[in-house]
Amino acid sequence: MRDPVKKRGSLAGRHDFDSLPTNADVEVRCARYTELPLLAEMAHRLVPGVEMSADTLGNYFTFDPESILTFGRNGRLLGAIAFLYLNDRGHDALLLDEICLTNPEIELLAAAGEKVSATYIWACAITGRGISGYGKVAEHLRRPRYANADVFAQPSTRAGRDWLIATCFEPISSFQPDLWCYERSWNRLPTSGTSSRIATGSYAHARH
Repeated sequence: MRDPVKKRGSLAGRHDFDSLPTNADVEVRCARYTELPLLAEMAHRLVPGVEMSADTLGNYFTFDPESILTFGRNGRLLGAIAFLYLNDRGHDALLLDEICLTNPEIELLAAAGEKVSATYIWACAITGRGISGYGKVAEHLRRPRYANADVFAQPSTRAGRDWLIATCFEPISSFQPDLWCYERSWNRLPTSGTSSRIATGSYAHARH
């Protein structure tokens, strides 16, 4: 996960990702193909070391136009977030560190319209007030296609790690290094004298 907040506001306290407010005056929508060169340039400018070209974005956008969401306000583009919507094979490959996250194989991704097994935050670069649009991203991921898919990320900066902590992601045990997961509340085990969250050490084996 690339730096989700280049210029971030206060993240005091923790707010469950699925409960983030959606009333911000930031528009969050699926990207347009013509915006991809600008989004690639923005990623290079805001996130040091990112290697995502417009052509790379275009390949995955063509496969699934809902894989990139933009943030905007008053006609000004404030950034974007890109997802890998993984199928069952891709979900396993993520946990087992058997996926190339810089250039993931298309066969590990859920086809457009297919229900998603896991959502991976692939890249994120947002400026200024764009951060207030995260609630609308969570709303997007509550649609039927994505609702049962837990959300995964790997922080590459201190700001990214802070955001994951603030939105109730937790580091999990897996072969994939420094992998964090936000477990959807409806996927959590019911409380019955034990923790309502899946034990960290068991997660890598949960799908086998």
